[in-house]
Amino acid sequence: MATDRYDAIIVGSGPAGMGAAFSLVENKKDISILMIDKSPVSTGGMRNDCKMNFTFPIGFPEEYWTEDEANKYLDIVSDKLKPRIFPKENIKTYQERAKRLDSSLLEIKQTHLGTDGGLSLIKELLKELERRNVTLSLGEEALSIDGNNRILHTNKRDILFKSILIAPGRQGFSFLQDLMHELDIPYMDNIVDIGIRVETRLEHYPIVKDYYDPKFYFPEKVRTFCTNSGNAHVVKEKYQTKRGDIWYSVNGHAYSKDEKKDNGLVNFAMLKTVKFTEPLASGQDFAEHLGVMAAMMGGGKPLMQRVGDFRMGRRSKLSTFNDDLYDFEPSLRDCCPSDISLAMPSKILRYIWAAMKKLDTIVPGILHPSTIMYYPEIKLYANKPQYLDNHFQVKEGIFFAGDGAGTSRGITGAWASGIRASEGMDEYV
Repeated sequence: MATDRYDAIIVGSGPAGMGAAFSLVENKKDISILMIDKSPVSTGGMRNDCKMNFTFPIGFPEEYWTEDEANKYLDIVSDKLKPRIFPKENIKTYQERAKRLDSSLLEIKQTHLGTDGGLSLIKELLKELERRNVTLSLGEEALSIDGNNRILHTNKRDILFKSILIAPGRQGFSFLQDLMHELDIPYMDNIVDIGIRVETRLEHYPIVKDYYDPKFYFPEKVRTFCTNSGNAHVVKEKYQTKRGDIWYSVNGHAYSKDEKKDNGLVNFAMLKTVKFTEPLASGQDFAEHLGVMAAMMGGGKPLMQRVGDFRMGRRSKLSTFNDDLYDFEPSLRDCCPSDISLAMPSKILRYIWAAMKKLDTIVPGILHPSTIMYYPEIKLYANKPQYLDNHFQVKEGIFFAGDGAGTSRGITGAWASGIRASEGMDEYV
């Protein structure tokens, strides 16, 4: 029989979990809260790059949020995080160019702390939660939930709860699915983003001097995502299928501004949203097949190709990636020079390449022969559970929130969804 008891348990120490925790302790002084995370360090979107957007609809899936709702919670998030919003210049010029190409550039309030700044923020926030008597248990993994008896089973113990929030982020995509099967919660995961990470010299994408993370939207549901500049780096993220196959997705991040460490590079994603309807299929399974195929072609590594080689219809080779033949060396060397057109579905690649050509017209230079295209960049955050109410409740006393649960797409949206879930948890504690 479980002996540990808490009024509220929060699984996941990222922005959704933190948003819920702060909301709960601020509304009820004597509440007992346990926050666990399977990682020995706090995880979540703030840990990698820590780029935050404060304008609807960025980060807010419109099937769950209206503009008025999002703005209400964004005010709360802003009051807590106190962002220094970056200024923008010359935006109208880029917007007019985009409009002529049936595209758009959204003007977003945003800030960027960098990976190092994000780590500092996490430490500060966790210390504040502990001062408010939130119990933090890192390295403790949630395994399953007994919904009838309100018991959480972890790798260390069984814990009784009155309410629980599951907010593991995108990395917890598969865990959430297993949990929904266990609790008999209907859901869909029929949407996924497939794309590339583009890396080039700063002078080939000068818009970032005026707008840190420009949000371009192109026809056929293609968009730019997560731009990093200055001390910017492409990284790889490891994933494993249920069969045990290992594959990697690329991503990008940057450190806080420091001209002494500036590598002069910029990177961003070009993503195509894919939605399966007839027949209804799993976006996760589709993405995993693409990731495994890319890993097979790359000898267990992601793929990379110079734009110059791609336009000539030939694969890139190791000799291509140096600072002599072209402008710069890749920030992620642990990739396989290849031909991404052999690994990426032709329709997706065709739409992304069309968007790249439009972007090169809006911001001339991005298709310089030296520009690198890394593949794959895949976003698995489209679980869509059947929620029982506006607070993301899935079973009595059990709530979901954050990117892994499909309630958000980014730090501020995740924090807001955690607050909204906590308002439902209040009824049980």
